[in-house]
Amino acid sequence: MEQFIVSARKYRPATFKDVVGQQAITNTLENAIKNNHLAQALLFTGPRGVGKTTCARILAKKINQEADEEVDEHEDYAFNIFELDAASNNSVDDIRNLIDQVRIAPQVGNYKVYIIDEVHMLSSAAFNAFLKTLEEPPKHAIFILATTEKHKIIPTILSRCQIFDFKRITVKDIREHLVDIAKQEGITAEEEALHIIAQKADGALRDALSTFDRVVSFCGDNLTRAAVTENLNVLDYDTYFEITDLLVENNIPQLLLNFNEILSRGFDGHHFIAGLASHFRDLMVCKNPDTIALLEVGEGTKKKYKEQAEKTSSGFLMQALDKANDCDLKYRTSRNPRLLVELCLMQMASITFDGEKKKPLIS
Repeated sequence: MEQFIVSARKYRPATFKDVVGQQAITNTLENAIKNNHLAQALLFTGPRGVGKTTCARILAKKINQEADEEVDEHEDYAFNIFELDAASNNSVDDIRNLIDQVRIAPQVGNYKVYIIDEVHMLSSAAFNAFLKTLEEPPKHAIFILATTEKHKIIPTILSRCQIFDFKRITVKDIREHLVDIAKQEGITAEEEALHIIAQKADGALRDALSTFDRVVSFCGDNLTRAAVTENLNVLDYDTYFEITDLLVENNIPQLLLNFNEILSRGFDGHHFIAGLASHFRDLMVCKNPDTIALLEVGEGTKKKYKEQAEKTSSGFLMQALDKANDCDLKYRTSRNPRLLVELCLMQMASITFDGEKKKPLIS
């Protein structure tokens, strides 16, 4: 039986062209190597799972390949690349050992590259011990520091590094990458299913690939939107479309029944009301052709949003959005959060209700 390799490892980029969603950084690094303008100390910072360590490894390999005129394309210069996990090697002694290694010139290639991951975990004493080497490293040494928390790094270290800020990867880029992987794996996947996975990842490609593996284990070779929403336990678009229709129809009894069903399926009321607010925001976006580009959904769902946006007035959406936001803010401090959400839904359903005028009291 062949050993299973998770997608995050199996499809780890091997070149800068394969890196998803960080074109500005990869182009800058390629040009810096080509023009011999690469700094000896670089800091890669950004959220988890966006490609910091991957880019560091690609860069470390490419530096020696570009510097060596008689390079063998299969040469990976593994003996020239040193990775240190600062989370578990954060003492002064660990940095001193590193400094001792730095002094030795490489046996093959022109450069020794040191990748220090989670560098913000170094102790203050370790940072101070590292300062001089980082400021004036040997000619053959290049340091690539990676961190998710730049604010924890002391300013004297930051001032000695060329800083590259990695951004969260867009839902569109993640979805397109998942489409390619699904094709390579021979998996049939609905666009909406992959879109939900991409949204759930919150800008982290590694999280998206981990979720993709999990859903494939659940669904097999056919990923449907229904199966993905069931496995990930997320409220899909149809739930919010139905709730909005009931609000416009002023159908309070059915609204309360639907909300009760949502709670019985294990969803949190706070999660529901925050999702409903986002749904109203997306409907507002559909009101103007210029802002439709801000709607990050698949083409099939975008059509549904346009149809519902035509049935709802801007006035209703603004008031409903305001009430949902107010409920969201009050939820954590409420002693009866279920009643808070139910009251909010009833108030939303009453926005467009043209009821009978109150009759004057008869004495």
